[in-house]
This record gives sequence, structure tokens and C-alpha cells, in this order.
Amino acid sequence: MAGYRSAKTPLTPILYSAEAVTAYAAYRMPATHAAMREAFAHAGGLTPTTMLDLGGGAGAAAWAAVEAFSSLATVTVTDQSRAALDLGKQLADTSTASALRSARWWPLVLDPGSVLEPADLITAAYLLGELDQPTRDRLISQLSVAAQIAVIVEPGTPAGYERMLTARDALIDSGFHVLAPCPHSLACPLAGGADWCHFAARLDRSPLHRWAKDAELGHEDEKFAYVIAARSPAYVAAAVGTAPGRVLRHPLTRKGLVTMTVCTPDNGVVRTPIAKSNPLYRAARDAGWGSAWPPAPR
Repeated sequence: MAGYRSAKTPLTPILYSAEAVTAYAAYRMPATHAAMREAFAHAGGLTPTTMLDLGGGAGAAAWAAVEAFSSLATVTVTDQSRAALDLGKQLADTSTASALRSARWWPLVLDPGSVLEPADLITAAYLLGELDQPTRDRLISQLSVAAQIAVIVEPGTPAGYERMLTARDALIDSGFHVLAPCPHSLACPLAGGADWCHFAARLDRSPLHRWAKDAELGHEDEKFAYVIAARSPAYVAAAVGTAPGRVLRHPLTRKGLVTMTVCTPDNGVVRTPIAKSNPLYRAARDAGWGSAWPPAPR
């Protein structure tokens, strides 16, 4: 966990053995799946047919993707750990999704010379922090050429946000349009400040998960930073999850008043009070961290 929160690049592979992979699957894979599931929930309307998951380990992102996109027909998961890919294939064989059962599990060591296969959807979940800077820069450059839709998820820490933000800026410079969480493709209004953009995905802990973490609570909240961006205007137009604004924190609720921190396309991050007299008051009470604001008309 210290390495996960650190801004330091690991010097050795994290999933270096079958034992390490099994520990990861019990300890971290559920949270990775939950974060990807939450991110994909904001990409409604997209219909990718091919997916390339970079550094996908045992396939947490692939499982979340086939749940979110019934259009997926071909899935390729890459990782430098053969043991992780072997476990991923074993797990995928139990899926009811044909795209996952037929997925390709491809050994790939990412380095500054890596060349990516084209795919409609390319994902990188909790990967950038494991790469040195030249490899990271090369990967984002290659991803911007190979992907139609790019999804990057990093830990919800200041360091994770900075890595995600650098990737976001590079994608925008390459002609991509941000679909989520930002309601715009402009510079992040939090960049350079003391605050950072991140969200939370709540997941229920299985008995195995609780045992692996020596935890008492039956749930946990996975904090993550992410960006979903698309190149094609057709994908941008189809993205029904694109938000007019995004709630960046848990709303503060007091009697007759809900106050939200909202990222907007025109005015940056603004404090938004909604009084009981406002027609949107009930929607504000139902809004949560990460919700679109204002909500779509019913």
C-alpha cells in the first residue's frame, strides 16, 4: 500500500510470482474493478467493439469493460507478468461474456520502444505510476495514435492526479475530446493548486477480501483519478454521459440547503448552493460525489 500511494516508480515488477498475483487478486483487484466500473458508468452511449488493456494484470479492467459495453467483441489484455495473465485467463474462462472468454492474454513489457495495436478502447488502469518517465511519455504518445477512446485511471492521490493530468493534457494536444469526468477539454482549474480532482467508488468486501485486508467493515471506498477521452466526433456525439458540470466533493447538506462544489465548463470550480425553494433541490439532495450537475431533465 505504501508503494501504491507513493510517487516513486517501482524498481522491480510488482506481480513477480504466482504468489504475488494471488495476493493482488484478493487484495487489490476488487478495488481496481470498482474504480473502472465507476469510470465506465460515465461513458454511456459509447459502443467500442475492440479493447486493448495495458498492464491489465488479471483482467480487472476487462471485466468492468464487458459489463459496461455489450458491444465489445474482441478483448486483449497485456501485462509483463505471465503469472498475472495466466490467472486472468483462468478467471475469464468462468465469465458468461463471450468477449472475455475469448480474450487474448498477451505478454508485453512496456518500454520507450513499445508500439501499441490499434483498438476502439484502450485502457490503462493504475499503470502510469509503474513506468519511468520516458516510457510513460512514449506510452501516452502511442495511445493517442492507436485509440479511439482512451480511459486512464490512477490512484486518487496528488501524485496519481498529476500523472492523470499530464496524460489528459497530452491527449487533448493530440486532438482528443474529454468526455468525463471533466465537462470541458480546457485546462484543469485545480492544476497547480492545493486541491486535486479525484472520486470514490464504493465496493462490498467479500469474506476473502476482508480476510486479506484484515478488515472489519463490509465495504471500502476506492479513491481514484481518471479521464475518458475520445478522438472521433461520432464517439463524442454518442457519449450520453457527458456532463454539463461535475460534483467534485460530497455535497454538504443542512436543513433546507445543499451546497456542492461543481466543476463547470465556463467558470471553473464554483460553490453551488441549492436552497429548498429551488426546483432542483430534490435532485441536489440525491446528488453525490461524481454526479453530473445539473441533472438531465426527466
